[in-house]
Amino acid sequence: MAAFFEMFSDMLSFTFMQRALIVGVLVSLCAALLGVNLVLKRYAMIGTGLSHVGFAALAIAGVLDLAPLEAILPVDATLAITMPVIVGTAFLLLRLNESNKINGDSAVALISTSGIAIGVIVVSLTTGLTLHICNIMFGSIFAMTQADMYFSIVLSIVVVGIFVFFYKQLFAVTYDEDFARATGVNVEMYKSLLAILTAVTVVLGMRMMGALLIASLTLFPALSAMRVCKRFLSVVVTAAVIGVACFFVGMLFSFGFDLPPGASVVGVNLVVFILFSIAGLARRGGVV
Repeated sequence: MAAFFEMFSDMLSFTFMQRALIVGVLVSLCAALLGVNLVLKRYAMIGTGLSHVGFAALAIAGVLDLAPLEAILPVDATLAITMPVIVGTAFLLLRLNESNKINGDSAVALISTSGIAIGVIVVSLTTGLTLHICNIMFGSIFAMTQADMYFSIVLSIVVVGIFVFFYKQLFAVTYDEDFARATGVNVEMYKSLLAILTAVTVVLGMRMMGALLIASLTLFPALSAMRVCKRFLSVVVTAAVIGVACFFVGMLFSFGFDLPPGASVVGVNLVVFILFSIAGLARRGGVV
């Protein structure tokens, strides 16, 4: 126990780790809350599609001269460029998913593979972006500046606030669109709202988790909570606790054993999912 507190104290002595923990905990909370709705609506892979488009947007931004924008923007210019691209893609995915010509899985696969292809083409036509692209794909806690941290904190608080304020409407749309529509709920608006909140969360989390791993923050906590909880509210609360705890423990492992932060967080989430699955099976079997 003493060694644990010593490692925790050492981790907090670094400014970049403090920023990563603050933003990571908030983004994990947002992702876990939204993840429950996404999984139940069968939109679980939308995070993957959006992150792959984000990879393409960041790759393009990496080859552009963004110095003029950096001079006038309070945050990283690449973040300002990526945000509207991913939000627009979220709307596109929503429209494709609602059409009769392309189903949800096909729409995500179409957008996802296209984003990766564009990003790879851009990288192949440039030089000197190897480390930058590696950070985009797998995340880097060193990329978080103080201005980015403040920006991420504000947006994370907005996402959580909107989710809590419109909790009943999002719950209704998630469980039964027809009933929600019959009771006067604007289903299309709240589905769009869910897509926007997811897009914002993906953008904020890509810095640390990377384009390949950010979707895990929306997927694992929700699935783990569903193994042992049955009521929607209990699933949401449990998923939020799991998401935040797994990120925190993952960062401890990353710092203590010199592991990639994104992969460490996913590894902890995987272990928790397995444990919750075993607990759920035991409870249904009457052992617990």
